[in-house]
Amino acid sequence: MFVVFEGIDGGGKTTLSNRVAERLRASGLVVEHVREGGKFASSVTQAMRELGRDARNLALTPRAELMLYLTREVQLVEEATRPALARADVVIADRFVYTAEVLARYGRGLAEHEVAPLVAAATDLRPELVVLVDVDPQVARARRRVAKLVAKDDRPPSRKGLAGTALQQRLRLGYRELAARDSDRWIIVDNTDADLDALAELLTTAVGHARTHGARAARTLIPSQDARRIDAATEPASAKAALLAWIDQRSVREPGLAAYFLDGVPGAEAASRRAALAERAPAVVAAGLRWLDDEAAWQLRHRLAELAPADVASSLAGPAGHHRDAPALLQALAPRAPHAVADALWGRDDAVAWQLRDALPRDAVMRSLGGVPGERGWTMRDAWLAERGGLAALESHVAAATIACNSLAGLDDERAWQWRKALREVAPVAAVESTLGLADERSWKWRRRFVTRAPKTVMKTIVGLDDPRAWELRDQVAAHCEEAIDSMLGLDVEPAWELRARALATWPATAIKSLGLLGATPRGRELIVAALSRHPSDIALWRQVTIRA
Repeated sequence: MFVVFEGIDGGGKTTLSNRVAERLRASGLVVEHVREGGKFASSVTQAMRELGRDARNLALTPRAELMLYLTREVQLVEEATRPALARADVVIADRFVYTAEVLARYGRGLAEHEVAPLVAAATDLRPELVVLVDVDPQVARARRRVAKLVAKDDRPPSRKGLAGTALQQRLRLGYRELAARDSDRWIIVDNTDADLDALAELLTTAVGHARTHGARAARTLIPSQDARRIDAATEPASAKAALLAWIDQRSVREPGLAAYFLDGVPGAEAASRRAALAERAPAVVAAGLRWLDDEAAWQLRHRLAELAPADVASSLAGPAGHHRDAPALLQALAPRAPHAVADALWGRDDAVAWQLRDALPRDAVMRSLGGVPGERGWTMRDAWLAERGGLAALESHVAAATIACNSLAGLDDERAWQWRKALREVAPVAAVESTLGLADERSWKWRRRFVTRAPKTVMKTIVGLDDPRAWELRDQVAAHCEEAIDSMLGLDVEPAWELRARALATWPATAIKSLGLLGATPRGRELIVAALSRHPSDIALWRQVTIRA
C-alpha cells in the first residue's frame, strides 16, 4: 500500500508521517518511508530539492520549477518508491507530485491546462491513500519560526519563501481543492490544535483500516474539521482575553508556540505567562522580548542570559538596546553569542556600539555595520575585505558575500554600489536587501527587476517609504504578497489606509500590525473593530489587536 502525506510547510506532515511509520512497524508490518527523518531516500532527489530551494536561483521560471519538482519525484519513484512497494506492506512518502501541482497552479499562477498534462506524464503511480495535514497557515508559520529558534537554524530563506507568507495560504486552498476533487482517496486531518501523539495514533488506525477496507472507509474514522471549537472576539478587550486563554491552553502541549504568540504583547498578564514559560521555551521567550523595555522584560533577560544568550542579545536590537543595562549585558553575552550581539548593534554609530564592536570577531562586526555610514565604518569594511582577498574572491563565496552585502544596508555611496554590483550574482537576495530605505533611482531599478521573483525581499526594502514608486510596487504585489501591507508600518497617508482596508479581507492581522502607533488613533481603533467584526476567531489578529489597541 502506498500512502502519501501532503500539506503546507510547518503543517506537521513530516513528523506525523514518521510517527505513523514507527507505529505501523511496531504493529508488525513491513514499512518503508522514502523520506525517513525528513531526508529523501534518493540522493539525486535530495540534490534537486536543494537546487530548487537555493535562493540564488531567482531566475528559475515557474514552468521550469514545475518540471524540476516533477523530475525529483520521478527520480524518487523509480529509485526508491517502486522498489519499496515490491517488498513492503506499506510505503510512505512525505510529499508527492501533488506538491509540484499545487505550487505551480495555486502558488505561481500557471494555468491548469499547462500543469495537468505534465503532472500526468510524470508517473502513473497513484497512492491508495493521501493524508492532507491541514493547519491554519499562521500557526504553521509560528511553528516553523519556533523550530528555527530552538534549532538555532540560521540558514538563509528558501527561494520559495521569497514569495512571502501569503504563498502558504494559497497552497492550503490548492490542497483542499485537490482533496475535494478526489475524496475517495484523500482524507483531511486538522493539526492546528491537535495533540500530535493522538493524531498519529488516529492516522495509524486509519492506514490500517484503509489496507483492509479501502481509503474511502478510512475517512469515516476522521472527525469533521468543523468539530474544532474556536472562541470569538469582537472588540479589543475580548480579543486580549481570548488570546490569553488560547495561550494558557496551548502552553500545556506546545510551550514554544504559546511563547511565540506572546511576542511583543505588553502588560502584566502577558509578563506573568512569559515568566512561567521561561524555562520550557527559553529561546522563544527571550526572542519575544525585543520590543519590550519594562522591568519585567529586563528581569527575564537577566534570568535567561545563560539559557538563551543569543536570543537575549537579539532582543536588544530594538528600543531596549539603549537601556542603561544594555551595554553591560551585551558585553557579557559577546563571547557566547557574538553574531547576535552584532545584530543588536546594527545601524548604531554611538560610542557604546563602537566599544562593543572591539570585542567582536570581524565577521560579526561586519553584520553590525549595516546602516552605519561614514569613514569609520568603511575602514572596517575595507580591512575585512582585504583579509578576504578583495571583491573578486567573494564572488565564489556565498556566505562571505552575504556578510558583505549585509554591511551595506541603507548605504547609497559609490563604494556601496560597487560592492553590490560585484556581489549580486552570488548573493542576490542579500544584495537587494541592502537597498533598505534607499530612494535613489538605482535602488528602484533593482526593486522593479526582482519584485516578481522575490516580492517579500523587495517589500522589506521599502518599509516606511511614502514614495510614488513605493506605492506602485505595493500595488503590483499587494494581491498576493502580505509583506506589501507590512511595508506600510506607521504610514498615516491615504494610500496606506486604503490598502489596509482592502487587506482586512485576507490579512487582517497584518493590516492591524501595519498601524504601528496609529492603533491608538480614532481611525486606527475603527479599523481594529472592523477587523475583529470580520475575523473574530483569528488568533494572530487577537495578538496584533492586543499589542496595538
